[in-house]
Amino acid sequence: MHLPINHRMRPLWRALAGLSAVCLLVFGVIGVVATSGQPFFHDGDTSVLGLRANPALAWLSVALGVVALLGTAVGAAAMAAHLGTGAICLLGGLTALTLLQTSVNKLNFDMSTCIASFLVGSVLLTAGLYGRTGTPRQAVTEEVLRHSTRPGDKFAVEPHANP
Repeated sequence: MHLPINHRMRPLWRALAGLSAVCLLVFGVIGVVATSGQPFFHDGDTSVLGLRANPALAWLSVALGVVALLGTAVGAAAMAAHLGTGAICLLGGLTALTLLQTSVNKLNFDMSTCIASFLVGSVLLTAGLYGRTGTPRQAVTEEVLRHSTRPGDKFAVEPHANP
């Protein structure tokens, strides 16, 4: 799998990941306030920013938002934080989609919440794929290896040599 180093679109994806993290965090904080006093896995009709919520989903959104926002701010951990939170959002939305009409829907998801989870997860996952950073020499080495058409070119580049 090719994960580019210092890709030119990295700042854009990082900004979009930061925006997605802020959205998760805002939804979570408003959800915590709106669902205070309810049972943790309450399955009522509490709506936050147009999405159904309960305390469990609100606190999960706060936690994922904080991790993704820290990954955006700290840079070195951006790739892992965005890949992880994006995968959790995508898999959580997919799991919730399969459990919508059952009693096992403990996070109180509905269709709009699943779609929002897919959107945020897709942005975060894509940002994680473009979040790899390295030295300029590592980036050039990666580009030479990526564009190589002859098998011998892969051995002509010394990725760990000192400049």
